[in-house]
Amino acid sequence: MHESKQRDVAGFADPRIRLTVNLYGSPSLSLKDFKDYQQDTIVGLGFLVTAPGGQYDSDKLLNIGTNRWSFKPEIGVSQALGQWVLEMAAAVSFYADNDDFLGGKNREQDPVYSVQGHVIYRFQNHIWGALDATYYTGGRTEVDGVRKDDLQDNWRFGATLSVPVNRNNSINLYGSTGVSVRSGSDFDAIGIAWLHRWGGGL
Repeated sequence: MHESKQRDVAGFADPRIRLTVNLYGSPSLSLKDFKDYQQDTIVGLGFLVTAPGGQYDSDKLLNIGTNRWSFKPEIGVSQALGQWVLEMAAAVSFYADNDDFLGGKNREQDPVYSVQGHVIYRFQNHIWGALDATYYTGGRTEVDGVRKDDLQDNWRFGATLSVPVNRNNSINLYGSTGVSVRSGSDFDAIGIAWLHRWGGGL
């Protein structure tokens, strides 16, 4: 039996640092050369670190922050086919313990294994749209030595639209929803992001 919880809260999320490197298919280019670059196959690695700096109340179950470190290595492949781009990425997330969970309890979490795919279409004038799918499993938790029945085995689908404003700025609109949910991911999300590019002679 699952119990619903609801809480209204505002604050900062946990800070994240991401490192990415291309292994194949995407050479270093000047701004002039990049304008004429035609993608084929790209393979890259990523590493994401999340630090425990977000809003967190130890006496509340639902929080924006997690009060723990996490580490996520990832490998991805991108293949261009004319105006289309197909992308696939696989990752695993490792979590440190939260030692102040619900009033001082210790909460552990197993790794979460994930795979995601994107089908991207590049329109004229540098507008692009994408359909996204993500599957992840794992993440069962343990609180003070007691295992919880919260194994994740979930599918999510989403969409993104990116519209340039000018040479330095663009707007991303995105949304996602859970379509097959066992635990922890039955929610809808919509958002908007402003992207600003600088340097390199822009």
